[in-house]
Amino acid sequence: MIQTLSLRQKINQFLHILFPILITQIALSAITFFDTNMSGKFGTADLAGVAIGTSLWIPIQTGLSGILIGITPIVSHLLGSKKDKDVAYQVMQGIWLSLIVSALVLLIGFILLSPILNFMNLENSVRDIAFRFLGAISFGILPLFGYTVLRSCIDALGQTRVSMFITLIALPVNVGLNYLLIFGNFGFPRLGGVGAGVASAITYWVIFAIALLFIYRAEPFINLRLFRDFHPLSLRSIKELLTIGVPIGFSIFFETAVFSAVTLLMSRFDTMTIAAHQAAINFASTLYMIPLSICMSLTILVGFEMGSGRLKDARQYGWLGIGLAAILSLATALVLLFAGSHVARLYSADPQVISLIQHFLIYAIFFQISDAIATPTQGVLRGYKDVNPSFIICFVAYWIIGLPTGYVLATYTNLGAYGYWIGLITGLAIGAVLLLSRLITVQRRYAAKDKTQPLQQL
Repeated sequence: MIQTLSLRQKINQFLHILFPILITQIALSAITFFDTNMSGKFGTADLAGVAIGTSLWIPIQTGLSGILIGITPIVSHLLGSKKDKDVAYQVMQGIWLSLIVSALVLLIGFILLSPILNFMNLENSVRDIAFRFLGAISFGILPLFGYTVLRSCIDALGQTRVSMFITLIALPVNVGLNYLLIFGNFGFPRLGGVGAGVASAITYWVIFAIALLFIYRAEPFINLRLFRDFHPLSLRSIKELLTIGVPIGFSIFFETAVFSAVTLLMSRFDTMTIAAHQAAINFASTLYMIPLSICMSLTILVGFEMGSGRLKDARQYGWLGIGLAAILSLATALVLLFAGSHVARLYSADPQVISLIQHFLIYAIFFQISDAIATPTQGVLRGYKDVNPSFIICFVAYWIIGLPTGYVLATYTNLGAYGYWIGLITGLAIGAVLLLSRLITVQRRYAAKDKTQPLQQL
């Protein structure tokens, strides 16, 4: 992470940070992709069961991980203000928080999982697969949240290639374990969709162990003395982490959970429709890794510039990232428009399921456009540590507007399952407009300060 003096230098540093994050996010998404894809090859019931299990797990995983990645802007600001010695302490507090979060998830899951699945009135085979899939995933919760903290620190230091390297190791491990455990190859138990949960849990332990090794042994982490000294849990530091992390986590949760809520509401449709919906959502989520990666890069870069007091540079990075995301969204829209049939065949060989997936993918085009604005904008706002308004906007746009609109259209019109997608598109579009308006307000406020105070005092 260095100061940049020209637009060309900013583009180079932005791409240097972005590219490894993008590869990392695509690889992480590919783990879920292969879980869904390979389960679908095993059977439609397994695809639906993993779809339901994933729909329950992903919002929890991403929402709570969002709380933990609150460490990213904190570390970025510390580095920008030359307070490197404080980084080890903050990371240790993040690890303490990850332990608390993991314990709460396991406790709540133990109490509520069966009642939730029973309430959904699923086919017995689908319910059983979903329950055992989530039970297997639970063994990887502790290392997954621990890795989230470590990766946030690694990325905040600008060492995004390290995260990329770790994840690229994890992907073949996960796919290989899926091959062995889903289909029962080479004498391993034939677990079907449940094997995908076992494979993911093992993979989480692998990436956590590798991240620990890097942070303890490699440069530039050695200079920060991470985990060299013991730092007891500090309620004051945990409160600071939660102040930033909770709004981020809830913003992510509201966005991901609304998609899962739709999947759960669609349980009243047949298994084929559920499977097709989840396959389309899964592929759209893979494409979503592009604006998400830009979002994460902008949090790091804007946070670093704000910590250094360079307000103009922070503003330039923000618009650079949002503009790039908008351009790339057009490319992903073309993929969905012209290659929908090929994408659908990745998930199923059933002609009816393929046809349904293609129809859902047409609606997913409009997701890409809204996400290209909303997601990077949230990343910029996090870099400014302006997180509470984003949380409120996401809640209103997705849960007060999007989901109810989708329910009305799906229940009281002939649109059926597609009505939910139209509702989601409506919520995402409104959220994008409101978030962009908030960013303009924040930047104008800082621009006013920049004109009235010496830069070094900001």
